[in-house]
Amino acid sequence: MKKSEFKDIFDNYFDSIRNYIYYRCADESIASDIAQDVFMRVWEKIDSIDTKNIKALLYKIANDMVISEYRKSTTRLDYAKDMVATGIENLSPQEILQFEELKARFSSALDEMGEVQREAFLMSRNEELKYHEISDRLGISVKAVEKRITGALQFLKTKLL
Repeated sequence: MKKSEFKDIFDNYFDSIRNYIYYRCADESIASDIAQDVFMRVWEKIDSIDTKNIKALLYKIANDMVISEYRKSTTRLDYAKDMVATGIENLSPQEILQFEELKARFSSALDEMGEVQREAFLMSRNEELKYHEISDRLGISVKAVEKRITGALQFLKTKLL
């Protein structure tokens, strides 16, 4: 593989790999670091890699590195700090308090949600991916994606209502 081919692969897949990792670990800086490490591993083994299956390889390496990071770290997920309210300046103090409480409950619910459901749900909502795109990324069927997102919505409904 040539340097230009690697650059093309990096340009095409870095953002989606970083987002995939972010949905698994909920920390942008860790996601960026792991994504860079994924591409470093690919660069180190550049001569022995088959570029036909590069996408699957990148996701496999990313998945393995996230699992490794989970084993090293005992830090709890903290989505609340990443949630940004828009238009909050137009709200009354009571509405701001209610919003902050809801945001904290939503963050807590995401934290309690199973990893596979959370991952599919966030890909659908944050990245606005279609079910078939999520199924391609995760290597599962569209039906499995539907089931995971339905389960996530039911879980959130019970936690937030």
